[in-house]
This record gives sequence, structure tokens and C-alpha cells, in this order.
Amino acid sequence: MDLISDLGALGFTEYEAKVYLALLANYPATGYQLSKQAGIPRSMVYEALGRLDARGAVLKTEEPKATLYRPMPPRALLDHVADQHRRRIEALRPGLEQLYTARTEGYLWTFESGERALSYARDMIAGARSELMLVLTDPNLDALRGAIQDAAARGVRIGALLTGTNSLDVGEVAYHPTRESQLHKLEDTLVVVVDEREVLIASAQGVAGAATVTTNSNLVQISRQFVWMELFTHRIFSKLGRDALAALDPADLAIFEAVAGRSR
Repeated sequence: MDLISDLGALGFTEYEAKVYLALLANYPATGYQLSKQAGIPRSMVYEALGRLDARGAVLKTEEPKATLYRPMPPRALLDHVADQHRRRIEALRPGLEQLYTARTEGYLWTFESGERALSYARDMIAGARSELMLVLTDPNLDALRGAIQDAAARGVRIGALLTGTNSLDVGEVAYHPTRESQLHKLEDTLVVVVDEREVLIASAQGVAGAATVTTNSNLVQISRQFVWMELFTHRIFSKLGRDALAALDPADLAIFEAVAGRSR
């Protein structure tokens, strides 16, 4: 963990981060002492301390011979920063939303998978009006469960193909056998199809993983049809008796028995 870089992501300059970390390790301290401990020029330490004071990251007391500093406790500081960010985000939201209009342009947009893909998926699900078709791993299900349940409560039809072991208590749910998920390369794949209008496909396979989102009607329908057909097939297989299954090839039988076993 690079604490200086992480603090930088929260808006701290390099010198501010070094001074705050030095204070955590040894306080109370004067500016002169912090200059030596943090390894930054004495001429810059007081500027950094002033900015830290302004952002609420340090406390100070005026002594006869020097000003002493101590750090704001990390938990209190991070809670304060998080609260500031939340307020800024909520203040920004109306203005940004007013400028943005979703368009059905048909391009394929790609970006790095992971948290960005989950954030995009969460936004898609929150905007769903009539139907959601999903392929979910256990981690993705855990991350999106609340948004999916909210959509179901709004009356959105849910169809979900789960490739892990967790369960979902809304909509029509089918469970993909582990071996079949491996064959189809679905073990780490997220698919979200909203209102037959937009699809997100994300995977951690390959370099750093990738996500693709598009409103291209052909790709949207292909993705939706994949999930719909899997749900339909699982429904049928779960109702087949032993006699019907016995007529299948051994490899197919192993998959169908696994499907039927999860669906009952």
C-alpha cells in the first residue's frame, strides 16, 4: 500500500501527505521537526501545514517558543473527507444529470472492467423500466443484489443466470453448472441487458479485464436471447424425467443432470 499515493488520490499534495504521515508516527511536533522527519524543505513545511490545517487534517497549539502540531486521528479525518466528497457529489449530481442525455447511437464503448463496470451496471439497473436479463457471478451478485431487488420492487421483470453458488430471491433464476460455465467462459463474466435497449458485458479475462457497453440492437438482442434461452432451457430440463434424460449422450446427460439438480 502506497499511503502517499492513496492520500494524493484524496487531494493531498505530496508534501501534505508526507507531513501528515510524519505526524502520525511522532507527535506533537514543530514545523522544524516535521521538516526533518518528513524529509521536505523547511521553507515548504509550513505551507503544507497551513493547507493541512485548512482541510482539518492537523490540530495545533501555540506554545511560548513554537507552534506544536498533532494529527487529526485517521478515522476522524477519513470520515470528514468522505462526508465532504458525498456533499460535493450530491451537489454535482443535478447539474451533471441535466446536461446528459442517453443516446441510442449503436457504438461499442469499452473500458477497464472491475468497479467501473459494477458502477455502470448499477446505474443501468437503477434505470430499468420493464426488464432485466442478467448473468452474474457470486461477487457481482453480492455487489448488485440491492439494485436488483429495488428493480424487482418497481415491477421490473428479472431473469438471472447465476454462475456461482449464491441465490437470488427475485425474478426467474437459473443456475449454471460449474463445468458448463467453464466451457462457456462465464466464470467471471457479467452481463446486464436492460429493457432490450442496452447491454453491458464485462469480464476479468485477458489483460486487466475489459467491459463493453452498447445500444447496438443486434448485440443487445443476441445477449438478451442468450440469457432468455438459458432460462427457458433450464426450465425444461428441470422438468424432464429420468427416461428422457437417459436418451442423451453421456456428456450432455452430465450437464443436464447438474442443471436439473440445481433447478429443483
